[in-house]
Amino acid sequence: MKYINENRILYVILICTLCFSLNACNKYLDAKQDSTLVVPSTLWDLQALLDEDALMNGRTPAQMEASSDEYFLSTEEFGYLDQDSQYAYLWLQYLTASGKDWGDAYVGVYNSNLALELIQKIKRNKDNKDNWDNVKGSALFYRSYNFLNLLWSFTVAYDSSSARMELGIPLRKSSNFNIRSVRATNEASYNQVIYDTKEAIPLLPDYPRVLTRPSKEAAYGLLARCYLSMRKYKDALLYADSSLNLNHQLMDYNGDSDIPEGIEASKPFNQLNKETIFYSLMNGNYYSYITLEIGSIDTAIIKLYDPNDLRLTAFYKDNALGFKSFKGCYGTNYMFSGITTAEMLLIRAECYIREGDIAKGVADLNTLRAKRFASKDFVKIKMTTMKEALDFALNERRRELVMRGLRWMDLKRLNKEGRGIELKRFIDGKTYILLPNAYYYALPLPSDIIKLTGMPQNPS
Repeated sequence: MKYINENRILYVILICTLCFSLNACNKYLDAKQDSTLVVPSTLWDLQALLDEDALMNGRTPAQMEASSDEYFLSTEEFGYLDQDSQYAYLWLQYLTASGKDWGDAYVGVYNSNLALELIQKIKRNKDNKDNWDNVKGSALFYRSYNFLNLLWSFTVAYDSSSARMELGIPLRKSSNFNIRSVRATNEASYNQVIYDTKEAIPLLPDYPRVLTRPSKEAAYGLLARCYLSMRKYKDALLYADSSLNLNHQLMDYNGDSDIPEGIEASKPFNQLNKETIFYSLMNGNYYSYITLEIGSIDTAIIKLYDPNDLRLTAFYKDNALGFKSFKGCYGTNYMFSGITTAEMLLIRAECYIREGDIAKGVADLNTLRAKRFASKDFVKIKMTTMKEALDFALNERRRELVMRGLRWMDLKRLNKEGRGIELKRFIDGKTYILLPNAYYYALPLPSDIIKLTGMPQNPS
């Protein structure tokens, strides 16, 4: 992670004081900007604002992971949770205040908007053009990154036939707190993500100086994610391929400098490793049940692995309940949610198959799997039909990208295609079911946001 001069970071702290005093930037409506705040005035200051990792990289939404089907709790573990967390686990409507996922994402949006406004007061010239471009491109990227995560969390699955009529998110493009938040349509919200990210691409360097900063390869990856979630697979293929053309490195689970103590270690992977295109972590507010301490990986996922798959050792450990717990985080106990080369390879493989090029899709799957099996055990897969290849690609996505904050989006898009994936929880002798395409897939907005702004609540 980056370290910033402590004197300079005071700028960031002062800028964000108002956000924190208003419960993580949730209460835009009644906030009055304090004229005594120190405002960044140089490119260095703006870069420092965007370089604050804890705010800009360390708080991506976690509730959608908490609501997914990648793990389960025993009745006893469930009893450890507070009421809001229990309701989230059981997909029940709850009336929480503040909503850290919502508020923290909009802190990132606020900082991005502030940087975009202030950079217009700094003249771009031949001496500062690289830094100027990087600041503007980074701010656009961060705003898009947060908008997309908010869309995955708080809106229904994108559907081109109905997106113009469905509720999206507030597209805040100003740092002025007094502008009332209103929900745009789902179509307008996704279009904003695409527009901002495409505007960022020519401004960003091919590769970042540090992996917590955006780059062209990261922006291509963000567009691949966005188009995949919209089920626009031809576009997702294009941008996944563009990202991989800049970086296609993979860790070799047989032995790699980024797995210094081997896959058996409690934390096998370096925090910033060769597969990382953009580094971010999930919010800590739901980690009471998705950390390494409690909760078990769904047995249906474990059954997807070949016994010789090295990921069984790299990602999981035995727990006291006789199941598997996840240990595949990148160097910390916080869940990694960033963009990787492996993810891009899986997006490209799936989209090749969907576009009818089965051979290229299967080749990408074999490229990944060759790094996930011992050399003596690896056998190339061979498939000829689209259904067989697509089913395998989707299962490979589950094997590789478990606990990355991506499953909720996958459930939404795949159920839109008729996959009929039904989620179940078993607590205290009762069964709770989340049906495909249920309203709860658009998670409930924080109740104080609804009260302050008058925005419509999701009907979950």
